Amino acid sequence: MLTSLYIKNYALIDELNVKFNNGLTIITGETGAGKSILLGGLSLVLGKRADLSQVKNSNDKCIIEAVFDIANYDLKALFERQDLDYDVQTIIRREILPSGKSRAFINDTPVTLDDLSSISSYLIDIHSQHQTLLLTEDNFQFKVIDALAKNEEELNAYSLVLGAYKTAEKELASLISSKAELIKEYDYNLFLSQELNEIDFKKINIQDLETQYEALSNVEVIEEKLAAAKSILSTDDIGVVDQLNSAKQELTKIAGFGTSYESVRARIVSVSIELDDLLLEIDNLIDALVTEPEELERISNTLQSLNNLMQKHSASNLEELISIKEDLQEKIDNTESLDASIAKQEKIIAEHKQKLGAIASKIHEKRKKVIPTLISKLEHILGELGMPNAKFKINLEPTKAFMPNGKDALQFLLMANKGSSYNELKKSASGGELSRIMLAIKSILAEYVQLPSIMFDEIDTGVSGEISNKMGDIMKGMSQRMQVFTITHLPQIAAKGISHFKVFKTDVNEVTHTNMKKLNEEDRIVEIAQMLGGIDVTESALAHAKQLLN
Repeated sequence: MLTSLYIKNYALIDELNVKFNNGLTIITGETGAGKSILLGGLSLVLGKRADLSQVKNSNDKCIIEAVFDIANYDLKALFERQDLDYDVQTIIRREILPSGKSRAFINDTPVTLDDLSSISSYLIDIHSQHQTLLLTEDNFQFKVIDALAKNEEELNAYSLVLGAYKTAEKELASLISSKAELIKEYDYNLFLSQELNEIDFKKINIQDLETQYEALSNVEVIEEKLAAAKSILSTDDIGVVDQLNSAKQELTKIAGFGTSYESVRARIVSVSIELDDLLLEIDNLIDALVTEPEELERISNTLQSLNNLMQKHSASNLEELISIKEDLQEKIDNTESLDASIAKQEKIIAEHKQKLGAIASKIHEKRKKVIPTLISKLEHILGELGMPNAKFKINLEPTKAFMPNGKDALQFLLMANKGSSYNELKKSASGGELSRIMLAIKSILAEYVQLPSIMFDEIDTGVSGEISNKMGDIMKGMSQRMQVFTITHLPQIAAKGISHFKVFKTDVNEVTHTNMKKLNEEDRIVEIAQMLGGIDVTESALAHAKQLLN
């Protein structure tokens, strides 16, 4: 419930601080006194966008602060989801700075207007002519039916499965789209992959292949040069071997004349041995030389294929080419496995549809069951509100599509007068009738769910006499279960309240100010007497006012 409201520097209000009680609170005042200003300030607390023109003194900050007792509202989980501090005495504050910038706070935590609206919608409901149009909207009509049917648990379960169902549908659409794109590339990727698979990259070393290629392609040159080297070393008389042997013989003759000569001879002997070994190695190399044209062609083709593939795929080395091969194979595998993924996703969607259908069927049956009760209550209340011939028909038909709140199409039809036909509310009910229907619905809802505080803004427009008295009784009945405010011009309704506030204007130094005060018992008698008979209060008006209050 709203326990207090503080307004400073807003429109015609300098500063206002009022406290409210539970039950039915009446707000009265002459036309133009500023009741709409009060509602405007309260609307800012509910998340309405601020306007600098609403600030009374543009050099000062405008403040609107409302305190709510939310102990019985079960909103702790909502506050946690919004990452807000929960307090049973919740304070909502709006500020409009001289710069025109607006700020909003919930329990001293800065919030966005969207966050503010999502919280405040659970705290207070301002019922105006504009809100009456909600009657004609499907969402509101479903909320009414579901409140009576106590469908909250089923609707929450349905919403969870519907979210999973829509996610699965998006994933399926993505898979199908991916398949269409991948199929376009599949044949080409398969061709490239097969081309790369012709070479066993694990057994290839390009450097070794190039070495083998050089050796096989130059066998004749190698043989020729090895033979020439051998000839230089071993040709009789002029070869290095013979020359070295001659030198060894000459040094042997003087080796005994000193260690230095023996040392030189020994080194010649060592060179001679090494030379013999070298000649043997050259012979072995010559013997090992073979001509393998087929192997040469194979290596040549392999190197050519590798070079062509690296050029084709813009790879600078074998590692990059292997990576490209692996990527192509992954694309091929993904394409080939998409059908299985699509089938799996279709199975998941079918399971979700089955669950949704089962929950939606349960919701439908519970809705169908309470429709006669709702119609009976509506027609009874409207009969007391001056619409004795009003008849309702509520059509509830199953649909094929999964809607946000089930699989039903809902239609509220009204026959306002005898002899007329049933028609949609927006076509068959006047503004005044819609207001009475909304009051009837809100009073019925109050029996089934914990509604927030509600403020009726001149819902009694165009109503008088016994009907206004009944309206007052309905609002008073609602106030047994919730906090109710009503802005009224009718004394019959004003007399029903537990608390009564008057909004009035004063002129100070040629400046108009709006004020609000709580009326005591004597003030209430005078106020209601003036509502009955005008400014000049008569004894009969006072007597009538006392009678209404009693």
